[in-house]
Amino acid sequence: LCASLIFFVIWHIIAFDELRTDFKNPIDQGNPARARERLKNIERICCLLRKLVVPEYSIHGLFCLMFLCAAEWVTLGLNIPLLFYHLWRYFHRPADGSEVMYDAVSIMNADILNYCQKESWCKLAFYLLSFFYYLYSMVYTLVSF
Repeated sequence: LCASLIFFVIWHIIAFDELRTDFKNPIDQGNPARARERLKNIERICCLLRKLVVPEYSIHGLFCLMFLCAAEWVTLGLNIPLLFYHLWRYFHRPADGSEVMYDAVSIMNADILNYCQKESWCKLAFYLLSFFYYLYSMVYTLVSF
């Protein structure tokens, strides 16, 4: 499950990098056909990003529930801040009337795109550290018996 979280975040990073590259590429900006193609590409990427949000948040919530049931208080304490952030981010979606987290128009704002990309890099670091912590804990538990 942790590997799937890492995969989701890597996919987010690649998608945001593609959006940033498309945002910075001024080729054929005066061409209406190219503009429609770029907008379709942005909408496609945003649609795929939205499909990964609920599974990522659900898997992380499942991890927290398993740590709670197993009385792994340190591990749960390390994961609770990200769980609260996920809940806050999900329930405080954009207030402009759109019900989506990654809107094709708002995501192309340079500040929002930078924020989303930094968020993805931070999540990748957290999930990688968590993966190795879980691996270490598993090996330690197996060796101690």
